[in-house]
Amino acid sequence: MTEVTRERVEAAYAALGSGDRARILEYYAEDLRWLVPGSHPLAGWYESLDAFLELMGQTHKLTGGTFRMDIQAVLVGEDCSADVCRNVALRDGADRASQSPYERMDYPVFHFMRWRDGRIIEGRDGLFGDSATAFSQFWAPFAPDGTRRDR
Repeated sequence: MTEVTRERVEAAYAALGSGDRARILEYYAEDLRWLVPGSHPLAGWYESLDAFLELMGQTHKLTGGTFRMDIQAVLVGEDCSADVCRNVALRDGADRASQSPYERMDYPVFHFMRWRDGRIIEGRDGLFGDSATAFSQFWAPFAPDGTRRDR
């Protein structure tokens, strides 16, 4: 059994950011389940690694590649990890100076992950207080081309 460590959690994030599926598979199970909270089009359960990677691709597209998760703290257990990341992004096409929650993301997000045999099998995003509202506003309805429908 592969031990869950801070280094392994950090490596999982680095693998995800690489976009290299072989590297991602070192840390994420094919039968991964991931929950994104909120009341927006991206909210809900993603029921496979492919579905989760599609989600990550969508976040990349909608933010013009600006989305990032900066790890601030990591806790580990025997078969689980919890971390806090500062999630930062700007909606594609938004003015860089915008402070609108519909256009700028910059707040802490909690992730709880279950591990099996050295791979993440389940993850849940968590948001607190006003960040939960801001998260839903940021991912508010959009057209297939990524433009806003309504605010």
